[in-house]
Amino acid sequence: MRIMLLGPPGAGKGTQAATIEKSRQIVQLSTGDMLRAAVAAGTEVGLQAKSLMESGSLVPDELVTSIVSARVDEPDCANGYLLDGYPRTLGQAAALEDILAAKGQALDAVIEMKVDDDQLVKRIVGRFSCGKCGAGYHDEFKKPKVENTCDECGSNEFKRRADDNEETLRSRLMAYYKETSPLIGFYTCKGNMHSVDGMGSIEAVQQEISALLDKLGS
Repeated sequence: MRIMLLGPPGAGKGTQAATIEKSRQIVQLSTGDMLRAAVAAGTEVGLQAKSLMESGSLVPDELVTSIVSARVDEPDCANGYLLDGYPRTLGQAAALEDILAAKGQALDAVIEMKVDDDQLVKRIVGRFSCGKCGAGYHDEFKKPKVENTCDECGSNEFKRRADDNEETLRSRLMAYYKETSPLIGFYTCKGNMHSVDGMGSIEAVQQEISALLDKLGS
């Protein structure tokens, strides 16, 4: 299957993508990973991307599209793939449609993880982790059993991501709604748009996505 996940930052796309990759035996394609791989391989587009990235410039859509096009032709994508972080805009989505059509392919499903903004902010801003073993916690939903002591390793060192604050998150949400959410309408018109409740537990969201993919695959 060829799948794409949509949803605002913090919705849990990465967690669900990893589960889909493993359970469906398809490859998760991250834009960042594809760019780094192209640079490391020294391909023509990789060298172009490298010079732009080193200068701090944004890699243009045309270059990203070329990298995606080459990546989906590789043997490990024969069984399907899951797009992570691409497309982000209507322009990229249109370019992807052209690429796939030329290859005789199409996305089987675009899955939107619907969230409540205020609840999402609350979920993200309250998270922290053990500075030693990385175990995850939350101020409200998952506190350490013993205050200031990691359940896993007993460490008293905890840390929070610098961008896990309300101002930064709401700014990223606004960027998503301006640039990426129009894709919901685009793929709805294409007839392959589906939505799941992204505010459930990780397991509940996994089950809803799995049931949807089972239905589409039958």
